Amino acid sequence: MIEDRSLIRKFKLGNESAFRCIYEKYKNYLLTVATALLSDIEAAEDIVHSVFIAFAESINDFELNGSLKRYLAICVANRARNLNKTKQPSKLSDYERVDCVSDTEEPERSVMLSEELQRINDAISLLPYDQREVLILRLKGGMRFKEIANLQKESINTVQSRYRYGLNKLRSLLDDENMSQ
Repeated sequence: MIEDRSLIRKFKLGNESAFRCIYEKYKNYLLTVATALLSDIEAAEDIVHSVFIAFAESINDFELNGSLKRYLAICVANRARNLNKTKQPSKLSDYERVDCVSDTEEPERSVMLSEELQRINDAISLLPYDQREVLILRLKGGMRFKEIANLQKESINTVQSRYRYGLNKLRSLLDDENMSQ
């Protein structure tokens, strides 16, 4: 957080490499969040880039109150929600999926992890958007329920219920898939 404040201060003074550092530090994280929310890699990339452009354009008026990572994630989530209102997201093709498999010397384990992640991604994409958003922001975004509630303009109880219902539905979808195999 201190590093972020320093980078923001340098960027406000005209140091473009400070902005590049912020971009490099958070772009993959934000792309992961946006892709999970939208299930559309191109739209996710567009949103992440537009968030960084808006951030750069408003840097002189910007004051960091808290975590820059969370601030940028909230910006991404807001834009994803707005886009989701106008367009129904499609499932990711195998090519477009964000690959989260760790490097391993065990190819069989790597294939199993990849297949499991694909099943989870497919199941998450079937959740209602409000539940999917809460799950993604909580689990991948590391946001607190209170922050998500403020973002969604809902009560914290509603957000916690969406989280619980989303987890239960996700568990049910994955269990149903296991039963059919």
